[in-house]
Amino acid sequence: MAKVLRNVDLAASLGADTFVMWGGREGAEHGASKDVGAAMDRMKESLDILCDYVLEQGYSLKFALEPKPNEPRGDILLPTIGHALAFISELEHPEMVGLNPEVGHEEMAGLNFAQGIAQALWHDKLFHIDLNGQHGPRFDQDLRFGAGNLRGAFWTVDAILGAGTDRTYDGYVHFDYKPPRAEDFDGVWESARACMRNYLILRERVRAFRADPEVAAALEAAKVAELAEPTLAPGESLADLRSEERDLEALARRSVGMEVLDQLALEHLLGAR
Repeated sequence: MAKVLRNVDLAASLGADTFVMWGGREGAEHGASKDVGAAMDRMKESLDILCDYVLEQGYSLKFALEPKPNEPRGDILLPTIGHALAFISELEHPEMVGLNPEVGHEEMAGLNFAQGIAQALWHDKLFHIDLNGQHGPRFDQDLRFGAGNLRGAFWTVDAILGAGTDRTYDGYVHFDYKPPRAEDFDGVWESARACMRNYLILRERVRAFRADPEVAAALEAAKVAELAEPTLAPGESLADLRSEERDLEALARRSVGMEVLDQLALEHLLGAR
């Protein structure tokens, strides 16, 4: 803990506003080797101490937890965005702690990264972000952003930009990737440029998708905006809700229109529109 406090001092002295924490050692390979409840107590205690220290020192610093399901430990604690969000809610200063999600880490668990960061934004807990590429649930590949799951990268950028809502991410866009070991010095810099270029290309594609009148019409046909309507209308009671009747035959005939909408997204991603 003393070393971490010194690192906090260093981060503050350099003007950092976010301190990313990845608990890669906090896990186990054997069922009886870890009292998970006690481990969570100690993790909570450590974050509470760090938050108290930052407040005591008057630093303008917040903490971002980086979830990961496995590697180097067989099973790492706080393996996903959802686990980390639940943990943060138990802290003494939850407003000071958020998330630093990574594409590869969520996709290693077979999860949808774009939906994960959308939920983090909904909780106002997306403090930082790590973008890279990943080929599904395997080891942490740390490919350049856009490599691997390109469709996922498209929807990730869409989520960062708000996915047509006002819940946008306005923090740093960071790339946590590793160039192949066989690359020379020039190749290393080329892969760094590629991460940034791929993000900017996808940002253009996403903005074009959201501005496309055909997409707007498809969204309306699919009634996507209906989800934003409250279940209870102003002045409506639970009795009103219970007495509500629906035309089940009409609902059964209705098309959800998702294939048209998804094909429009794919065509924008491919540069065909």
